[in-house]
Amino acid sequence: MFANGPNLSQNTNNQAYNIANIRNIGISAHIDSGKTTLTERILYYSGKIDQIHEVRGNDGVGAKMDSMDLEREKGITIQSAVTNISWTPISSVNEPSTNKDHKSNKYSINIIDTPGHVDFTIEVERSLRVLDSAILLVCAVSGVQSQTITVFRQMERYKIPRIIFINKLDREGASVERCVGMLTKKLGVKLLQLQVPIGIGPKLEGVVDIIEKKSYYFRGSYGDNVVSDSIPESLKEEVDRLHFDLLEKLADNDDDFAQKYLDNDYTTDCIRSSIRKLTLSHTMYPLLMGSAKGNKAVQPLMDSICYYLPAPSDMDVYVYPVNSTSDLKAASDQDKIVVDSDKNLIGYIFKILDTYLGQLSYIRVYKGTLRKGVGMHIVEENRKANFKKIYRIHANEVLEISEAKQGEIVAISGLKCQSGVTVTDGKTQVTMQSMYIPDPVVSIALKSVNHNDLSRLSKALSRFQKEDPTFKITIDEESKETILSGMGELHLNIYLERMKREYDLNVQVGNPVVNYREAVTTRTEFSYTHKRQSGGAGQYAKIIGYIEPVEQDPNDFLSIQFVNKFVGNEITPNYITSIENGFKECAKKGLLCGRPLVNTRFILTDGASHEVDSSDLAFKLASFGAFKNFYSNAEPVILEPIMGVEVTVPNEFQSQTLTTLTKRKGIVTNTSVLGESVVINVDVPLRCMFGYITDLRSATKGQGEFTMEFKFYQQMSKVDQDEEMKNYQKSLEKK
Repeated sequence: MFANGPNLSQNTNNQAYNIANIRNIGISAHIDSGKTTLTERILYYSGKIDQIHEVRGNDGVGAKMDSMDLEREKGITIQSAVTNISWTPISSVNEPSTNKDHKSNKYSINIIDTPGHVDFTIEVERSLRVLDSAILLVCAVSGVQSQTITVFRQMERYKIPRIIFINKLDREGASVERCVGMLTKKLGVKLLQLQVPIGIGPKLEGVVDIIEKKSYYFRGSYGDNVVSDSIPESLKEEVDRLHFDLLEKLADNDDDFAQKYLDNDYTTDCIRSSIRKLTLSHTMYPLLMGSAKGNKAVQPLMDSICYYLPAPSDMDVYVYPVNSTSDLKAASDQDKIVVDSDKNLIGYIFKILDTYLGQLSYIRVYKGTLRKGVGMHIVEENRKANFKKIYRIHANEVLEISEAKQGEIVAISGLKCQSGVTVTDGKTQVTMQSMYIPDPVVSIALKSVNHNDLSRLSKALSRFQKEDPTFKITIDEESKETILSGMGELHLNIYLERMKREYDLNVQVGNPVVNYREAVTTRTEFSYTHKRQSGGAGQYAKIIGYIEPVEQDPNDFLSIQFVNKFVGNEITPNYITSIENGFKECAKKGLLCGRPLVNTRFILTDGASHEVDSSDLAFKLASFGAFKNFYSNAEPVILEPIMGVEVTVPNEFQSQTLTTLTKRKGIVTNTSVLGESVVINVDVPLRCMFGYITDLRSATKGQGEFTMEFKFYQQMSKVDQDEEMKNYQKSLEKK
């Protein structure tokens, strides 16, 4: 991103500002559902770009929002991209027209296009953290897929109103009915269907608006001329039924509309107002449809963004006192404060990128105004900070502006900070809720690095880790190797490729390693005395207590807990701290396979010290001894990541595919027929999935495909655990 330099323009005056007409939306979906293609059409129809380029087009240009060379080569989105458009709804126009014909009631829409591949889920996570609403894309052929469910849950986590758009209606095998059934069953959503397709598959011509009872066709080479007409005779009965169903649903869920409905005193605006009300309250979701690549029905979707999704002023801004936790998991509703005043600046830095302009910090302005030349206060670091310039972002282009107001998403240069921090004007001492950052599940070791490359390697790793919170770097204490950890093989391979391209680094890496965890399963008492005498002052420390498991959702690990229940003054407070530090240090590396402990609590109940021989070191060593001698009594186990794998293959290869999955310890959770293909959902240990693509291609003659995402951690079988422990002991012996 920004690799070739943006088209930098100077503009000290912001565009016309009306917060009621601002929309902050994200576009999210399963991989290859058409997110970036949809965004490309939105940019074109709004006049932001003059030409349409395809994600995997033959012109070598690629979609505007995929600005990295790797994105264009692989045909996938790797980094979320930000843009801003202006749009005036045109769905009520009776004459053929384009958006450029309309001057009034313009909306300013900030859009973030996010990756679909699960390995880059942090890009979805941090985008949804700062957005007010979203569009969830569903493929008309495949319907609800594994990552569709994941993205939907992410939207639920941040309580984001959304529109659902069934894309690719011009594909063979497309089915609105099947998608509606899957959305209802798999996501549990209540839908407000607002359109009916005119034709389906390659015969798709346009859509019927159920509210207005009008047909819309999209003429011209790129569908940029919107033409309204009467409803085709063959669809009138279905449209009448769906129109009646829509009104009934609105009346059942909206008392204000119900009264107007009973009095037969409602208008199109009343219907839209009710839909918006139910969308913002998460009661129901508007359902639209079309084909982005086929240039069909994108403009009505853009209208619906304006009609049904919230303005920043519709959404409460929650903050927390500085001395409370703002962690997404731990934050209490009791601590939340709703910010009423729009005067003082409150912003959230959700993403940072190193560019030729220096570090760009992407910020959502929640309250107040961000002004060039006016410093800010970074709450989490309790310090004042200055920045240089403010930019409006359009993919890899920037436009300098003088200020950003409430609800806007911009980037600032010259600010030294991490992502995930709250900024204020210093008058407001509050912090915003943090974003959820999943733990890495796979690691690789850098095996060979040329001494002359160390400086460039350090710069690359520092930059990547700063930009991506799910990309972790650690140093193995024994081998001294640099360990890279991430969300999957593709995630890590992308960074290795970027090292090569952007820093001219050819590094050698080891095989992928799974990030296991250890946990105790039963309570065990401990009593340990550390005593050492070698002339002069010795070492003495005695600790008594117990180790116990902490019951917790296996997907939501708790950090190690230490509880001091010791009563008395035989052990001074500083020694208590040494005991705690000792146990927590031990917990970083369990004794089964050298992996961190989770969901485990150490409780101190008693102990003793010596007036001369006790010290901080003695009590820390006592913790080490207690852990080493009593850990096995707590019946520890190894927890391993289980992946949700979705495999799609032609029907004739179902048996062979199931065999490949069974050999990899897969447990089938569901199978479904999708036209001439079968979709197999299976839970498989991550350690068994390395290199699976080769087996799948062989079994299906290259016609199979699969997606994989982390699902949960599960206790490893006794046989596999024993094998892993043996491998760990062998690795220790080699060292």
